[in-house]
Amino acid sequence: MGQVLSQSSVSRIAMWDRPTVHNFHKRMRRCRGIHSSSSFPDLANLPAGVSLAILSHLNETDLCLAACVNDQWRELADDDMLWFSLCKATWGYLTAYHRPIHLISPVKDVFLVLDEATLTFNSHIKGPQEGIRQLIDAELLSPDPGDISRFIHFTNKLHPDRITMYLESRQDVLNSLISFQHFRNIFLPNALRRVFKKISAPDVRGDFLESLLDCFAKRFCECNPNDKFTAEDVYVLCFSLILLSVDMHSPHVKNKMSKREFIRNVRGAVGPHGSRYDDMVGHMYDNIYLIGHVAVSSSTPVNGLFS
Repeated sequence: MGQVLSQSSVSRIAMWDRPTVHNFHKRMRRCRGIHSSSSFPDLANLPAGVSLAILSHLNETDLCLAACVNDQWRELADDDMLWFSLCKATWGYLTAYHRPIHLISPVKDVFLVLDEATLTFNSHIKGPQEGIRQLIDAELLSPDPGDISRFIHFTNKLHPDRITMYLESRQDVLNSLISFQHFRNIFLPNALRRVFKKISAPDVRGDFLESLLDCFAKRFCECNPNDKFTAEDVYVLCFSLILLSVDMHSPHVKNKMSKREFIRNVRGAVGPHGSRYDDMVGHMYDNIYLIGHVAVSSSTPVNGLFS
């Protein structure tokens, strides 16, 4: 049974007559057209400065893809300043950065050489020496030990294992690389972790580990001249911390060293004045216990030093 519409309902229906509905749909289509055109502008009509600003936020892969958008972007995507920024963001130091940019143009090719040399450095076939040689031959990096160490220091693209392999035959580069580290007011175990994060810990004790810790001890004392440690003390403490890390975190060691035993061992290793470090050595023990190994090797052999 049908219902009788009220007078107010009839009035509201009457308001939606055909012309009004037609105008309503016309306005909606116009709004949709404006919204569509504002959401998807023609990229070819963007000012060059705006396009460059957009491209400056892209990585190397996306920048190459953006070059396929249109002719303007293809030209802008090869801009030397864009690729120079990408190079410096990935490899913070190169000898070539000191030259005027037009002398190393096109910088996109420089990026490709750097990328290829990095892959070579990290490879297990050619090795790090060949990777550095590629950069020197391309006149992007000076053979000076200081420049090579700066290149290694200011990039995170090089694998720590490969860095260790390279430094084993380049004591001069090792000395320079450690000199770039800053350990002021950093607790000794944490400073060691920082070094071994950049330079992979060797699997066994040998000449390289001794050279590395000797350089580290001297640099640590330079950064903390007011500490009571001498370079010889720091050198001994580093070995003690490594051995404690192995003892405490290796599954092959069943009877773990206690804090009292560690303090006594360090006191005996440092010498007659070692007792003045007892409180500090106790805090080092707690640090290893709570945070973990100071020198985790990327490859952990069963019978190695860091296993």
